[in-house]
Amino acid sequence: MSEENEKKITEENVAEEKTEVVKADNSILEEPTEERTDNAENEPLVANESEETHTESVEEASEKEVDVQDEIDESNAEDAEDTETQKRHEIPFLDYHSMSMENLVGELQKLVRNEKVQAIRKHVDTIKDEFNLKFQDFIEQKKEDFVANGGNEIDFRYNSVTKRQFNEVYTDYKEKRNQYYKNLEKSHKENLAYRLELIESLKGLVNVEEDMNTTYKTFKEIQENWRNAGPVPRAEYNNVWRTYHHHIEIFYDFLHLNRELRDLDFKHNLEEKLKIVERAEALAVEPDLNKAFRELQVLHKIWKEDIGPVGKEHREEVWERFSGATKAIHERRQEYFKELDKLSEKNLERKNEIIQEIVKLSENVANNHRGIQKQIKHLEELRELFFKAGKVPQKENDKTWSSFKNAVRSFNRNKNAFYKNLKKDQQDNLDKKRALLDIAVSLKDSEDFETATNEMKRIQSEWKKIGHVPRKYSDKLWKDFKTACNHYFDRLHASKNDSYKEEMENLNKKEAILASLKDFKLSGKKESDIKEIQKMLEEWKVIGHVPFKQKNINQKFHKIVDALFNKLKVSPQESELLKYGNKIQKLKEEDNQEIAIQKERSFIKKKIEESKNEIIQLENNLQFFSDDSENNPLVQDVINRVEKHKEALDSWKTKLKKLNILRNNLEKEDAEEANDAPEEE
Repeated sequence: MSEENEKKITEENVAEEKTEVVKADNSILEEPTEERTDNAENEPLVANESEETHTESVEEASEKEVDVQDEIDESNAEDAEDTETQKRHEIPFLDYHSMSMENLVGELQKLVRNEKVQAIRKHVDTIKDEFNLKFQDFIEQKKEDFVANGGNEIDFRYNSVTKRQFNEVYTDYKEKRNQYYKNLEKSHKENLAYRLELIESLKGLVNVEEDMNTTYKTFKEIQENWRNAGPVPRAEYNNVWRTYHHHIEIFYDFLHLNRELRDLDFKHNLEEKLKIVERAEALAVEPDLNKAFRELQVLHKIWKEDIGPVGKEHREEVWERFSGATKAIHERRQEYFKELDKLSEKNLERKNEIIQEIVKLSENVANNHRGIQKQIKHLEELRELFFKAGKVPQKENDKTWSSFKNAVRSFNRNKNAFYKNLKKDQQDNLDKKRALLDIAVSLKDSEDFETATNEMKRIQSEWKKIGHVPRKYSDKLWKDFKTACNHYFDRLHASKNDSYKEEMENLNKKEAILASLKDFKLSGKKESDIKEIQKMLEEWKVIGHVPFKQKNINQKFHKIVDALFNKLKVSPQESELLKYGNKIQKLKEEDNQEIAIQKERSFIKKKIEESKNEIIQLENNLQFFSDDSENNPLVQDVINRVEKHKEALDSWKTKLKKLNILRNNLEKEDAEEANDAPEEE
């Protein structure tokens, strides 16, 4: 068999297969002792010299070999209990160690539904052990999380759907198993009684006073009845078998008185054993090594239990051939197991590497929620890799599993410590979000949409920046905050829908003025043309807002106005002042003139200060350049910017002057009106 085919045999069969190796090897040591020499008619038959030597080697075998023989006897007894039990060798033994709890439940369901209960005991026991191991680790983690979140360990409860499903399937298995053995027990007892009767009949054949041929015929009938007698209780199997063969030997001792019948039996036994030897030799090239070994064990069972002795002249030769074929397969298996041992060592190295990664992770737990969540995801990936890494040497299994659990637990403790410290921060976050909720509730019915909208957007942005709050408050707090915000913005959108029609009307008016401005032709009379342009400026100013997406219409309008003023040779400053004349007129028409003028004066003074500061800063920058660097593009740019700011400063000062004149005129008019008012008597 190629090396590739040998590796297809799963690792999980290692323990069982190794037992079978020793079983076959041990069978080599147990060439049946029923065979006797025919040197003297009246002397007991004795084993040949090679068998005596072999028997001595068996007696010197280690206690371990004795234990293995016990395992062989137990396995044979289990197989003999029910023919269906033997099917356990045909059911694949999967890598249950690498499976998740959910997958283990699925595999258990398949076995219980599709296989005989008496054939899946080892599979079910392994699945049960692996599930309990993983569930115990899982529940310990959940308990630590519960305690870390402030719970009392005595109050910890966890309802696992997966555990409940496992218990249901395992209970179903136990019920089927118990029912099976209950039904089997009665028939086993009956079969045992019948076999004991056959043994008594066999005992009665010795020294019977009748024709030897008749006695031999009766012996063969007893053998046939024995083969068809059915299974017995496993605990009685080996004792019954040994007793039966003991009396078979006694009968053959008795049979030596009739050599003709004995020689016929020897001949038949030789033919049957040669068939077994040939089949065993053929198994040496069987590609499926696991299948070859199972069949070899069956051959040893038949050799030992079903076929009697052969003649002395053939005894050693036929046994050596059978033993040699067995050793050949045994050596192949031993080499295969060595390779599996090497693989187990590699698996151990890989698992230790994964454990060290988890240890490193536990020693460097992040100090923020996002970082820890990322590490938790990484830990889950490492856990999955650990379970998929394969089995390790049996002697290292407990140590490796313990190291793995401790490393994972260390990470979880450090993670839980972080979240425990985070609780104070969560309480602070709760206070902050409650404060934002109060603001949202106070603004949700506000009519000052311009101010309230900015504040609402601010607190929404602030809300996103605040971290987690205790879970029991989280949902309700967010629901209340969201309700207040939605209430406000629903009102805002409704208001905008009402004002949108008005904005569209304003847009239509401005588009009409813009069209007239585009079609305006200069008459050549500067004063007249300026008045016409100012008239359109005045009309433009009194029109309200347009939709936000169309607000660039104002830029188009002023660009055309500036172009017309440029054609009329009006400087930018004069143009700005002409436009400002409309602003002055609008201020005169305000209901609350005093407040409107004061706000405008404050705005202009602010612009004057900004222009002065910009000029000072730019002129200071120029001092860093030498006198001969005027041609430097950077210097030219600074000079140009200084000039523009100076022009703007002059413009703002002129506007302030016009505004002061307006204010003085209005105050004078108010004073005159007060003087002209009639006095009351």
